[in-house]
Amino acid sequence: MDISLVVNITAKAWALPILWNLDAGVPGRQAPLLAATGASRTAFGHSLNHLIQLEIIERNPGYGHPLRPEFRLTKLGETAASLASRIRAATGDEENRLLRRAWTVPILSQLAEPNSFGAFKRQLPMITDRALSQSLKLLETHDWVVRDVDVAARPPKPIYHAINEGALISQAASYALNTVP
Repeated sequence: MDISLVVNITAKAWALPILWNLDAGVPGRQAPLLAATGASRTAFGHSLNHLIQLEIIERNPGYGHPLRPEFRLTKLGETAASLASRIRAATGDEENRLLRRAWTVPILSQLAEPNSFGAFKRQLPMITDRALSQSLKLLETHDWVVRDVDVAARPPKPIYHAINEGALISQAASYALNTVP
């Protein structure tokens, strides 16, 4: 799986919860998925349409009413849903809000090994400096990332490491990025 696809999937807040619920066996109709995710109708609809545009979810032909369609995972969607389930298994219920943020999973996927700010910019060229800085600070406050300063380097530079749930998510995401085509 490509990092740009992970970035695109996580661009909508409820995409990962939709995927992990489909992987967990929640029926592919809107009402059960909406109830399982806890999203508002509007945000849920935007995330669902986003996943359809990415060809991760498709309408199940021949099933459901035209006004209440049933959805299913595509081949790519099965891989993405499996990744979402592994990420969900690594966190507690109160951490779901952090997983719904756009850059959490892409940043953690790049922390299989310690990384510097510049390395993040090279690996995630689409992220702005501000978004990266704010995301790293937020992950630090939740104890998913720790920042150490390499004083041997000139000038000294901060190095980021994944810890606790962040390390578990990092392992799951980097595994999917490195093994799935």
